[in-house]
Amino acid sequence: MDFLHPLLPFAWRFIEAMGVTIELTALSFAMAFALGIALTVMAVCPLTPLRWFAATYVEIMRMTPLLALLLLFVFGLPKLGFMYSLTASSVLVLGFYTAAWVAEVLKAGVNAVPAGQVEAARSIGMRFGQVLANVVIPQAMRTVIPPLGNLFVNQIKASSIAAAIGVFDITYTAQRINFETAQAVPTFAAAMVAYMALTIPLGLMMRRLERKMAVAR
Repeated sequence: MDFLHPLLPFAWRFIEAMGVTIELTALSFAMAFALGIALTVMAVCPLTPLRWFAATYVEIMRMTPLLALLLLFVFGLPKLGFMYSLTASSVLVLGFYTAAWVAEVLKAGVNAVPAGQVEAARSIGMRFGQVLANVVIPQAMRTVIPPLGNLFVNQIKASSIAAAIGVFDITYTAQRINFETAQAVPTFAAAMVAYMALTIPLGLMMRRLERKMAVAR
């Protein structure tokens, strides 16, 4: 790692950038998870308009490039009178976008719950909301821990899209340092190390949680 020595004076800037990346990831994924649950409920509810809305939302997000969505949000909404900071814009776009994938994962988990258990719950008088809250969702969550963990790790990497609009995350900080030092290889290698410092421990934690959930089942 000797080739990284020229970047030691910039180490604190990378540490600060890691904090920004963590903030973007945590806030956007929390938003995506909450919205994903709402979309999943809509997707499996008896009301046809809500099912259509959830399906349409998921398809639109899946077919739209994330960068195009971010630029549309940042440069399009101000013309309609909606103003957000660059960081808030990045969080909102990442949250709206990832919610579609979270909804697909949760829906797969819901569909994996045996139909007999749902029918049994209905036979004892449970309403739709009670069946979801007490029977379906608790079982579904155990099966979707691995894919949700993968989505969270991917969210760390996807947060680098914020560099396109000037948010001082790891990627944008690396771009600035490269501009100042003309040391492209060590600069972006340092950025890679910073991302790995976030993703590898998280991946290990998710594997441990997955094993615990498997034992619980």
